[in-house]
Amino acid sequence: MRYTAEIKLVNQKDLVRAEMNVIKPSEIRQITVEDALVDTGATRLSLPQSIIDQLGLDPIDKAKSQTANEIIERTVYSPVQFTLLGRSDYMTVTDLPDYAPVLIGHLVIEHLDLCIDVKRGLIYNPAHGDDWIEEQL
Repeated sequence: MRYTAEIKLVNQKDLVRAEMNVIKPSEIRQITVEDALVDTGATRLSLPQSIIDQLGLDPIDKAKSQTANEIIERTVYSPVQFTLLGRSDYMTVTDLPDYAPVLIGHLVIEHLDLCIDVKRGLIYNPAHGDDWIEEQL
């Protein structure tokens, strides 16, 4: 089954700059993707390069990534705040080619205490009802 979800992405640095009155709230770079692919085979939040550019994210590191065919090196970019089903968190993102969809990996799902239901797609963790329970390490 293929599951998609709407995800809102906001440049985390812009949020901090706006909070410090360095930029206006209207200058915060953000985008909503209506059909991001929920991919439990993916680890992180991965974005096509055009979305990374639109959000104005900065390259900060490199990471190896296992694709279906090979291990490749991806660029890690500065954090975004992401919102799914009304829950928000933030993390760094990795790049994808522009032809690829936004990928919502399992770390995103776990951070927000969500899971995939075969019939309904992405849902709140039924073990916790509508409560957001964060795992303590």
